[in-house]
Amino acid sequence: MSLLNDRNASARASEIAILRQPVVHPDRSVYGYAIRVNVLDGVGGMFPEPEVEHLVDIEYSRLDVALLAGDRPILLRATSRLLSGDLVAPDSPHGIVLEIPPALAQRDDATGLVSAARDRGLRIALANYRGTGPQDALLPLTDLVKVDVSRTPDDIAILIDRAHDAGGTVIAERADTRDRIHLARQLGADLLQGPMFQRETAPSGREFSAGELQCLELMQLLSQPHVDQAAVVRVVSSDPELAMRVLHLVNSSSYALRREIDSVQQAVVLVGPQQIAALAMASLIDARPTSIGALWAILTRALACKGISGEDAGYTVGLLSSVASQLGIAPTELVARTGVSTDVANALLNQSGPYGPVLAAVLAHEENDLDGVRSTGYEPYDVAHVYLSAVPEALATASSLSVSSRY
Repeated sequence: MSLLNDRNASARASEIAILRQPVVHPDRSVYGYAIRVNVLDGVGGMFPEPEVEHLVDIEYSRLDVALLAGDRPILLRATSRLLSGDLVAPDSPHGIVLEIPPALAQRDDATGLVSAARDRGLRIALANYRGTGPQDALLPLTDLVKVDVSRTPDDIAILIDRAHDAGGTVIAERADTRDRIHLARQLGADLLQGPMFQRETAPSGREFSAGELQCLELMQLLSQPHVDQAAVVRVVSSDPELAMRVLHLVNSSSYALRREIDSVQQAVVLVGPQQIAALAMASLIDARPTSIGALWAILTRALACKGISGEDAGYTVGLLSSVASQLGIAPTELVARTGVSTDVANALLNQSGPYGPVLAAVLAHEENDLDGVRSTGYEPYDVAHVYLSAVPEALATASSLSVSSRY
């Protein structure tokens, strides 16, 4: 498979893939976003960091932090020039945290460089903390400490205790399964880094409220090949709160209409099926203006799936897969409630059919699993490019919807 037919992937000596993962509190509210530039070698792996620092520096100089992190701090993996100050860190009103990888921690002048970086207003994180002598020497200068929770429980406990004793806040890295998240919290990790949503979802066994059922009915209508506009208007109109949200959205500054719209039918037509579906999902997860991280992640996955597949159904797959995880609803329950097509259902239930590999590739990218992406038939560079392109549009939509969903 190929996403970009005008580019021959095998001809590239190296490819830049930017990974962006949320760092969240135990309640899943977002603390910040960790950004890492991976330089792929084109044959299944990544170049060692010290060999490609010059390429990483170029990417850092192009970063638009506001589009990647919104109103949250950004955690940036340090290069030699970034640490020394020869390369100015991207400007962020919400703060930059500079991650010191093991290779930089081993430098003889690491303590002086880290102290100077702090003097420049940067916060410091130790990346891949393994308790080595050079890393321990930096602990007193460190704000955050990242511990890989794929290690053995005994190792994790020792590292977390050592970081806490030095006054550091611990980020559990690779917290990408429920077991790892549970272990990290049990051992005292303060923050979690990994995909916003985990793949495994247990049946919730809970009853749906009338408002939730209304939103799911909307998804059933909007996921059909030919949307019944009159039926959509009927469902929206029958729920006063949802109708007010749609009207508030269409009359918001993002639509810049010359006159106010007070007809639900007109509003539904102007907003369009994709935005109506997104608004329904915002209502389902109870999105708030002060906490849009989950909605941002949901819409990014949906737009990425649409971008890769080139189909509106891809958007539905991405939307429903992340909402199922966010709400703790088993995909079987969600498929039954929404009555989606067989192709969408197969993607959600077992990642098969025309959209199954698309969803699998996006999930693997969110987990920084290069082999997992390749196993779907897609290239990590292509998936990363589409995913990153979806981030700013998802932020703009999430910002407007989070306001409308609370109107």
